[in-house]
Amino acid sequence: MPALPDRAQVVIIGGGVVGCSLAYHLVKRGWRDVLLLERKRLTSGTTWHAAGLVGQLRATQNLTRLAQYTTSLYRGLEAETGQPTGFRRCGSLAIATTEGRMEELARGAAMASCFGLEAQMLGAAEAAARWPHMYAGDVLGGVFLPEDGYTSPIDTTQALAKGARQGGARILEGVRVTRILHANGAVTGVETDQGVVQAEYVVNCAGLWARDLAAQCGVAVPLHAAEHFYVVTEPIPGLPHDLPVLRDPDARTYIKPEQGKLLIGWFEEVAKPWGMEGVPDDFEFGHLPDDFDHIAPLLELAQKRIPALGEAGIRLFFNGPESFTPDDRYLLGEAPELKRAFVAAGFNSIGIQSAGGAGKVLADWIVDGHPPMDLWDVDIRRVMPFQRNRRYLHDRTVETLGLLYDMHWPFRQPASARGVRRTPLHDAMAKAGACFGETAGWERANWFAPPGMAPRYEYSYGRQNWFAASAAEHRAVREAVGLFDLSSFAKFVVEGSDAEAVLNRICANDVAVPPGRVVYTQWLNERGGIEADVTVTRESAERYLVVTAAASQTRDLAWLRRNIPEDVRCAVFDATSGLATIAVMGPHSRALLSRLTDADLSNAAFPFATSQVIDLAYARLRATRITYVGELGWELYMPSEFAAGVHEALVAEGAAFGLRHAGYHALNSLRIEKAYRHWGHDIGEEDTPLEAGLGFAVAWSKPGGFIGRQALLPKRGQPLTKRLVVVVVEDPEPLLTHNEPIFRDGTLVGRTTSAMFGHTIGRSIALGYVEYAAGVTPDWLAGGRFEIQVGMRRVAATASLKPPYDPAGARIKA
Repeated sequence: MPALPDRAQVVIIGGGVVGCSLAYHLVKRGWRDVLLLERKRLTSGTTWHAAGLVGQLRATQNLTRLAQYTTSLYRGLEAETGQPTGFRRCGSLAIATTEGRMEELARGAAMASCFGLEAQMLGAAEAAARWPHMYAGDVLGGVFLPEDGYTSPIDTTQALAKGARQGGARILEGVRVTRILHANGAVTGVETDQGVVQAEYVVNCAGLWARDLAAQCGVAVPLHAAEHFYVVTEPIPGLPHDLPVLRDPDARTYIKPEQGKLLIGWFEEVAKPWGMEGVPDDFEFGHLPDDFDHIAPLLELAQKRIPALGEAGIRLFFNGPESFTPDDRYLLGEAPELKRAFVAAGFNSIGIQSAGGAGKVLADWIVDGHPPMDLWDVDIRRVMPFQRNRRYLHDRTVETLGLLYDMHWPFRQPASARGVRRTPLHDAMAKAGACFGETAGWERANWFAPPGMAPRYEYSYGRQNWFAASAAEHRAVREAVGLFDLSSFAKFVVEGSDAEAVLNRICANDVAVPPGRVVYTQWLNERGGIEADVTVTRESAERYLVVTAAASQTRDLAWLRRNIPEDVRCAVFDATSGLATIAVMGPHSRALLSRLTDADLSNAAFPFATSQVIDLAYARLRATRITYVGELGWELYMPSEFAAGVHEALVAEGAAFGLRHAGYHALNSLRIEKAYRHWGHDIGEEDTPLEAGLGFAVAWSKPGGFIGRQALLPKRGQPLTKRLVVVVVEDPEPLLTHNEPIFRDGTLVGRTTSAMFGHTIGRSIALGYVEYAAGVTPDWLAGGRFEIQVGMRRVAATASLKPPYDPAGARIKA
């Protein structure tokens, strides 16, 4: 074994498939001083016992792109390195035994076409023909993905390690990292049981050990191990050699052919978390105790699906740990708490099929200083600090393993580890009939049940049980007045004599405005992509209030802090927990609020996009005239202890004006009708303000410029080949979600990014990007016949650059 060096450019902790993939891809980018440290032997944590499935269709476009790359990498890895991988392209077949599942598969297949991935929808007979040993009496159909397959986890990892060594990387086994070292907010190296290694970059690929290792240096890596079960049969006579991988999600089962045998595994509804007190240091190629009773009901279902299992013996009953995250998405990227500390962990039992793509984009991120594509779905900056809590992780993991094969209904909410973050108005919202959803741990009122109705979701792909209730909330905002509890919005105070200069460099719009003005702006990266979508209120000469979405709290705060130069007088304070926010929106909002304040709320005294400190009811608060719903209204910001009293006063006076509580589903349907963008869906770091139709929020000529200006300038005034458009379905019946293909004259031109039923328009409305080489113009949009593919059918639609509701914006300035 080579001696441990005292220095490396980058240290990778963990020799599983992800760590070895990262080392492989770093040397491909030309880095040679790469050191990978494995505590025991390569693959000995969880990689070695993975089933080895290599699927490509994921929940979003970019995750699918990563999975597609993984497949292409594994296909050629043996020829490149000389190390066999066991990769086999056999395709995969997912079957449905319920109408809901069939709709889910159909929508997934339609989404695949947006990503250039072949997906064949099959009827019951065709599905049975693909798997002749399968009982298909209850099968409604399925989807076949011909490019899917499987690989040998150990051999594939060894091939990646060999490729990394061939490129100059050093891989040392039997070296345990005990601490990640850091100083002045950045990593400096690692401490091991054999000495210290100084490093510019440290990457935590430690799998089961990643959470506790990260916690020592203040980084939140929320993952928890769960027991994962599979069996391997004795050889089954007559089993075809070319069977695809079979997924029976309604039975929570996957089946992989394996040299005349079958490997059968499960994602049960109620999982068994493991390692609550940490993973033993000596854990290596470890098995967990058998629990046949736990898995017996699912084995019985598998025997029904594959009758030959009843005759075949079981050669191996295996139980091993896998890492799961609170939202079933892995954790990738630079930790917001510590510069040059990167993470790739928590792969939720899809590490093999994710490792190639994850290793590539993380290598690009480290080398280039930014991710090569929008990775928000798996970006570690989505994590909230509380999520490292062990009890929370344990309780959530009971559910998250099973969610992999559960129905992925629209608006599906987690059932476990709830009630973590509650606004000051939580109990009042519950009393008003709120049905809560969860975002970033916050309990938020998604809709309000009318009297006699239980505030509980009944999921489907059609109109769910809350549809009519949310429609009434929507109409109240359009016709009278609605009240939203927006206290979960993230709020940052930026203060100091240099605050204006700092924010003007970060913001694309000009925030050098008088106190009391509100500026809508984006934060851009150096490539001109949108990193954040915020409002900035100037409270005084040296103080600003920045408001952003709840889910973006960690990410946006980290971006803000990292773009403040060290030698300036400017500080940032996260005021989210201290400020409650109530939005009062609708044509009667001015009349209602005027009952409770002596402030002049007229257009002349209180114009749109301004903010004032006023007395309202018994409180003194900040009233900001802004909207995310397209109506006259104010957002009221107040210390949390005043929220209950202000709410009570609004409700008491609001009865005379038709006041109605409204939830986030109504907020979404209202903003979609106005084509207001949502960061993380409609806009992200791969989209420019020009493409997103937000050029009006770019202050091109302000002194000092702004981050991203140089990248945008060459595109200014040029034809845009990609643009965000508003698509309205002509038939009032279909419901859209997102990632539906958009066709023009029969040709695929784009996909939807977010959608909701517009209750004022009476149709489903979506935002989405379309592309055309000669430029997406109003004439091109008007001159084509547009369709949206919903499942396996196409529905007629219209496309426009303007919102379908109040395109001139007259109502917000009424």
